[in-house]
Amino acid sequence: MIIREHFPKLTVVAELLLSALLWDSGNAAADDFKSTVAGDSVIRGKAGPSEIVITTTSRLAGAIHSLTWNGKEFIDSFDHGRQLQSACSFDLGQPGFHAECFNPTEAGSRNDGRGDCSTSQLLKLVSQGSELKTTTQMAFWLQPGQKSSGKTAKNRTPLSRHLVSKHVRIGYKGLPHVIEYNVTFKVPMEEHHTLAQFEAITGYMPAQFSSFLRFDPKSGKLMMLSDGPGEQRFPVVLSTPGGKYAMGVFSPQQPAQGFEHAGYGRFRFAAAKVVKWNCVFRVRDATTVKPGEYHYRMFVVVGTRNDVWQSLISLHRQVPTK
Repeated sequence: MIIREHFPKLTVVAELLLSALLWDSGNAAADDFKSTVAGDSVIRGKAGPSEIVITTTSRLAGAIHSLTWNGKEFIDSFDHGRQLQSACSFDLGQPGFHAECFNPTEAGSRNDGRGDCSTSQLLKLVSQGSELKTTTQMAFWLQPGQKSSGKTAKNRTPLSRHLVSKHVRIGYKGLPHVIEYNVTFKVPMEEHHTLAQFEAITGYMPAQFSSFLRFDPKSGKLMMLSDGPGEQRFPVVLSTPGGKYAMGVFSPQQPAQGFEHAGYGRFRFAAAKVVKWNCVFRVRDATTVKPGEYHYRMFVVVGTRNDVWQSLISLHRQVPTK
């Protein structure tokens, strides 16, 4: 458990008491959130003529602030939403609900803006060489009473009781341009939802990554993809027009059962001068989505467009899909 990683000599009773105190922090005011775990870290791994360098910061509660390769920044880390990070939302489609109405987010809240701290609480960070592990108690994107697209937030506290853990490793089985990215969401016992939407990973990128492509695993080809916006069923790649830089995503767990025509999204926000991709999983239950852990495995691929294309071909050969 997370508590034991900080306090290995705790008795079971003491651990339960400390866990209760942690969960009670969901009722605190946003100004009271002061994580004691440092969130600044750097991991790196050789990939072709350069290194992939991944940076996290305390400002973003350990979410990935920067990913560079061959002199290029791949992440548009603007506020506390535009990162390489994870989030989840619940009960979309119900009356009064919107994607951001109950939306735990790894890096922080909308109110955190461009500030120096996060409402999210970093509970654990371990990094060494090319490997990173974090656990974060996620803030709700909206403050209680705030609105998004005219819909009022359903959360009653700034800090959620949802945890997200990630395990990131640069390089995978002889594929240096591949980043293995494993995410675990923990849904608390006391909540009851009929639909959980897990944005297991999303990447906000500079607008120069203006070419949207999809990878067809049957033909092994990269094909042009419309702006959408929204999801479709093929792994997506965002590239600069000349193909000098690109980033893509693939998960062997896609598609999610019952959502076979979705899973990989792409979005262009022209006014904000940013583009985005994501990998999304959904769980539906007519009574209640089961509390507990939900595990997702993804691969983020970085390099030239050709590097990404060849790496996606190799991944589909090496990694069995569900």
